[in-house]
Amino acid sequence: MGRADVRRAQQGSARGAGKKQEKGRIRRLFTWKKMLGTFFGVCLLGILAVVGLYLYVDVPAAGNDIATAQSNVYKYADGKVLARTGKINRESVPLSRIPKDVQRTFVAAENKTFYDDSGVDLKGTLRGVFRTLSGEGKQGGSTITQQYVKNYYLTQEQTVSRKLQEIVISLKVDAKFSKEKILAGYINTSYYGRGAYGIQAAAQAYYGEDVEKLTVSQGAYLASLLQAPNQYDWARATPTGKKLVKQRWAYTLDNMVEMKWLSQADRDKQKFDAPRQPKPEAGLTGRTGYLVKAAKDELFAHGVDEKKFELAGGWTVTLGIEKDKQLALEKAVKDKLTDDLDPKARKADRDAQLGAASVDPKTGRIVAMYGGAGFTQHYINNATREDYQPASTFKPLILASAMENHSTTQDGTPITPNTIYDGNNRRPVVGSTGGAFAPPNEDQRSYGNITVQQAMNNSVNSVFAQMGADVGLDSLKKTATGLGMSSKMDVQPAMTLGSMGASPVQMAGVYATFDNHGKKVTPTLVTKAEHASEPAPDLPDPVGDQILSRQTADTVTSVLRGVVDDGTATAVRGTDYEAAGKTGTSDDNKSAWFVGYTPKLVTAVGMFGEAEGGRQVTLHGTGGGGRVNGGGYPAQVWAAYNADALGEGAKATFDLDTDLGAGVAPPPTQTAPATPTQTPSGSPTPTGTPTGSPSTDPTPTRTPTDPTQTPTDPTPTTTGGDTGSPTGGEENGGANGNGGANGAGGNNGTGGGNGPGGLNGFE
Repeated sequence: MGRADVRRAQQGSARGAGKKQEKGRIRRLFTWKKMLGTFFGVCLLGILAVVGLYLYVDVPAAGNDIATAQSNVYKYADGKVLARTGKINRESVPLSRIPKDVQRTFVAAENKTFYDDSGVDLKGTLRGVFRTLSGEGKQGGSTITQQYVKNYYLTQEQTVSRKLQEIVISLKVDAKFSKEKILAGYINTSYYGRGAYGIQAAAQAYYGEDVEKLTVSQGAYLASLLQAPNQYDWARATPTGKKLVKQRWAYTLDNMVEMKWLSQADRDKQKFDAPRQPKPEAGLTGRTGYLVKAAKDELFAHGVDEKKFELAGGWTVTLGIEKDKQLALEKAVKDKLTDDLDPKARKADRDAQLGAASVDPKTGRIVAMYGGAGFTQHYINNATREDYQPASTFKPLILASAMENHSTTQDGTPITPNTIYDGNNRRPVVGSTGGAFAPPNEDQRSYGNITVQQAMNNSVNSVFAQMGADVGLDSLKKTATGLGMSSKMDVQPAMTLGSMGASPVQMAGVYATFDNHGKKVTPTLVTKAEHASEPAPDLPDPVGDQILSRQTADTVTSVLRGVVDDGTATAVRGTDYEAAGKTGTSDDNKSAWFVGYTPKLVTAVGMFGEAEGGRQVTLHGTGGGGRVNGGGYPAQVWAAYNADALGEGAKATFDLDTDLGAGVAPPPTQTAPATPTQTPSGSPTPTGTPTGSPSTDPTPTRTPTDPTQTPTDPTPTTTGGDTGSPTGGEENGGANGNGGANGAGGNNGTGGGNGPGGLNGFE
């Protein structure tokens, strides 16, 4: 063997020895004991990591913003949805409102083991994590508890860290809460498409029903939607999408049979109930905004936190608004006013605003409200604004105050509807506490000696200015504020002409108190407000204590029936139901009113002249005519509304506890005064302008300087009274025709109240 061979042999031997040494080292390094130890070590670290994660991750104290935010839902009196407000269309409902079979459709569709599992499907979750890591996209594999946790506490992002959080929180939530609470949370936080979060919003969006009325078939469809809301929406689904959702619907019902929640016979009866076409979400468009804003104002006034209400939502607010009456009121305004206006041709038509409120006098609920042309067009609610004068609609309050306070005339005669006053134009008020006051009657007319009833019928300023002084202005204000008018009114002689501000809602409340026999009525829009986690506000009863005696209230009603039957409210005359009311037209014709009532319904209609920028302007020329009186458009709207709204209520009659006023027969025996008090001939007519803003009611009346006697007949006997005029009266009729009160051509004679030139003549 040569050297080379020896060298190669030595090198080979060395390499062999090295390989043996290397194999020995590997065997020593990877012994089964070490491998087993390493395995258990890794497991221990994993367990410690899970324990650490479990201890570290807590159940959040509150849900995320999207999960907790809800819409505020406003409903009509019958429970139908009027509007929803808020960014999230959700109305959370307790599980008790969801039919049991409908609850089970969600478990059958999503998680059959829900009632038995620990809140986590570990196998499905790990599969989802693996697929997410491998780039296969977002994967499911979650229980109902996990989906609730994701919806309520976490986000929709698909990351490993978020998934691990979901697992830990789900385990804790399952241990902490009942299955019922978890299921309710899941059903209320899930997204169903069509902008609907939660089952109540979904029930409305897809079937137009509240959740209580959902059937098993409908519940199975909504449960099926959760897998792919947009793809499975029947209105927009492709043929494939429709096929898939019907398959999932059937799968859900079959699972219910398997779980003994539905018999096979009932399963066979189920028909797929295709949802309705999508409808625009209810909101603040049109006149709905006025109702929503007014309802919120009421709630905030009664302690509901405005910030929470607007940001978190979740309130269900029921209004007293009756949909049929609301539509009837809007139609009446259109038919009797807006259809008659031409804003492009006439500036006055552009300035005309109308507000109205209709109240049930027995409950105090506002059943209809007209705020204006539209919330986005005219932000101010004309039904609740208080910046226009109620004018002569204030006159009944003066009579009510006089009777309630047992007031007398200047010579000590008790004030009743039969009391005689001097109705001469600009007759100075005796006993005025605010300086000289001699208000004009409409069209500067004089009426001589007339009864309070006649003065109310014809809206005579001078009579009620004197009566206000007889009552006392402070007492008058006390009565007015007690009836619901603003306490901000100034105590001055002009208040007798309705110079303060008032809203249709306020005036409806005052007259509703008359209608309700003197029990105070405060018109209220909200009947109920509910929230799952907030206390309900303490809403006061709209009907309060006896603020006027029944005899006073009923006497005012009786007198106001005369205004309808034989006074300025000509547009209301001739109806087949009993009605009472009062017209009013303010200074410079900036407002015109009719506030009227039947035994079942009280409605105040106010018309206002408002130029751009909110400046008050005259209504004169509106509709192409002249002066706008309360007996014109306002009374016409009132009459048209009641014709539709009263229904069976048209048969009701007033139950009056009084023997005074036009609404009842006069007392059987009365004795005429030997010498009726009259204004002395040549009584001064002041040349100055009276303080305040006089009412310009088209029908004037006279107030006597010495208002004294109570006549035997409500219509005093004189020879030669006031002259009728084709343009006289608030509704363009003369007061007493061409003769005296009861003489030839008088109130009951030729050319009198019902003859040519009388109250109903030449209108």
